[in-house]
Amino acid sequence: MDPLLYYSFLFLTFILTLKLLLQKINSQNLPPSPSITLPIIGNIHNIDLPLHRSLQNLAQKYGNIFTLWLGSRRVVIISSQTLVQQCLSKHDIVLSNRARFLTGKHLFYNYSSLLSAPHGDYSRNIRRVITNDVLSTERLKSFAEMRRKETLKFITKLAKDTCEGFTRVELRTRLTNMTFEIMTRMIVGDANEMKKFKDMIDEMMPLLGNNMGDFVPLIRLFDFGGLVKRMKDVAKRGNSFMQGIIDGIRSEEHGGSNMLQHLLTLQKSQPENYSDVIIKGIIQGLYLAGTDTSAMTVEWAMTALLNNPHILKKAKDEIDTQIGYDRLVDESDIPNLPYLQNIIYETLRLYPVAPLLLPRFTSDKFNIEGFTIPRDTIVMINAWAIQRDPKTWSDASCFKPERFEIEGEANKLVAFGFGRRACPGAGLAHRTMGLSLGLLIQCFEWNRLTQEEVDMTESKIGLVMEKLNALETMCKARPIIKKVIQELNI
Repeated sequence: MDPLLYYSFLFLTFILTLKLLLQKINSQNLPPSPSITLPIIGNIHNIDLPLHRSLQNLAQKYGNIFTLWLGSRRVVIISSQTLVQQCLSKHDIVLSNRARFLTGKHLFYNYSSLLSAPHGDYSRNIRRVITNDVLSTERLKSFAEMRRKETLKFITKLAKDTCEGFTRVELRTRLTNMTFEIMTRMIVGDANEMKKFKDMIDEMMPLLGNNMGDFVPLIRLFDFGGLVKRMKDVAKRGNSFMQGIIDGIRSEEHGGSNMLQHLLTLQKSQPENYSDVIIKGIIQGLYLAGTDTSAMTVEWAMTALLNNPHILKKAKDEIDTQIGYDRLVDESDIPNLPYLQNIIYETLRLYPVAPLLLPRFTSDKFNIEGFTIPRDTIVMINAWAIQRDPKTWSDASCFKPERFEIEGEANKLVAFGFGRRACPGAGLAHRTMGLSLGLLIQCFEWNRLTQEEVDMTESKIGLVMEKLNALETMCKARPIIKKVIQELNI
């Protein structure tokens, strides 16, 4: 090793160790933490993957609120429904910031998208744009027929592939393609070129939450593994691509028939609130948060139903009774299918696709459970652990949609976050998941490949929780979909 590099490494190690010791000395009222905190890496040696399970194990040892030093950064983990309610009712503003991670700098337009922007006027404006102009109830209703058309394409293709009897099918790819097409039709209309952007989104997903350089400056300094280089590359290509789409639609001078056209129309009168950077960040966020996540949830739901055929039968009976055999489920039917909704709630409870939500970052110190959480602390909410806590949920590990027949139970879910930084796309997600899952149950018979239950193991990679193995199952079209295909001449 070069002597200069060697001594630089020793000096950096000394500085980081001294900083860590001083922080621990000055933070005696923090929630408990492991007794051994190592130089440079802190408590990274105490955790494993998947992270939500590892943090749950630590919570059982140190309590529902505890502290970890991940490299040089202080992280407080909360694993209790009661503590989340305290955060929401008393400390929501203090916890409304986002930590500055490398993904925010390189992927999310230098912390200017809703996913990474700090709390303040800027982030409030973006949320207002998304809530009022992009994902409002009226805007979502206006795209209902578009979503139905794309969902029926997915259903009819699956029906054609299984019309001769039980056929082995893989659902993940089909579901992901469907949700991407739905999002694309709503955002930019009929744009086949957006499939190129899908490839870029697929490149971005594994980069989220996997960069140890966010916690260990030495790794960030040398970019071990080349993650930053990959971020910069895909961000540059994605930005160039989206700018081209925006410029192309802007030059066409259309009205607001899709989301992007609508935003560009608003840009003319309020350019400061609807800049190209804001629009690109919104579009990127919609794709990242609204395609794979909904597809994953439906895949988890179908897997759970295959492992619980009595629940699948009950859902099918509800649809057959409420809808009948002469037409297909529509979005407007979902409120009249409470058991189907409960299946989605139970899937979100047991298999939240963002098991740790998005980390919060404290803008000031606050007190909770007798502990002091300092300013500039990363706070992680372990939604996966909270939603499996036997103190909150009876038969917590069992898939029981009936639990949501009790009024108010769904309000205990935190799968979409809470407070000022809750996910604004929950309404769209429920519409997409409800329609696609309802049609899958109504239009097909389902069997497992073998007598054994389908494996429910989750992947260990990234911030999102998907099944380790894509769902493969035996599927056969029911007579109702055959009739519809004939009538529509598809």
